[in-house]
Amino acid sequence: MSANGQDESLLLSRACGGDAVAFEEVVRRYQRRVYGVALRIVRRHDVADDVTQDTFLRAHQALASFDTLRPFGPWVCRIAANLAINHVRSPESREEGLPEGHEETPSAQQGPLAGVLDREASDQLKEAMALLSAEQRAVFVLRAVEGLSYKEIAEALDISAGTVMSRLFRARERLVAALGPYLGEARKRAGVGS
Repeated sequence: MSANGQDESLLLSRACGGDAVAFEEVVRRYQRRVYGVALRIVRRHDVADDVTQDTFLRAHQALASFDTLRPFGPWVCRIAANLAINHVRSPESREEGLPEGHEETPSAQQGPLAGVLDREASDQLKEAMALLSAEQRAVFVLRAVEGLSYKEIAEALDISAGTVMSRLFRARERLVAALGPYLGEARKRAGVGS
């Protein structure tokens, strides 16, 4: 086990033993990752913040049952994905659109043309992701963004590996169909495939 792995294991053991400072460090290390999973499923910053907070509350409450020999990331991402899916399914969920000022913003300074192109690509991807069901979005995010294996996703969402593959296939199919015209146009502009 690497020094980082040993440090992580020790930190998790301390957190599981009730060390509040250790748990705060765990939250600090995983907060962005959990927030990213939540945001990609619920598609609203304010809701993703709430899901992230609820995720760590639930994780803290369930720490006694956490097996410190297993990786913490997939476990906490599973909690976030399930809470996010539950939110999207809830009657009070308003997935129709993002309020002004809540869209994702690029993290680095860039030129005006690059910013416009990035915004356009981001908008196209958001529209395409909106076509996916919450379950498909969760599977896609856990696979494409978090890099979890089919088995890890199945365990995280408490579904079979076959269901993971089916949802992922359908998600990819919908994304390709939705992004196809945009990708074709982008390829033409770049002179690819002509």
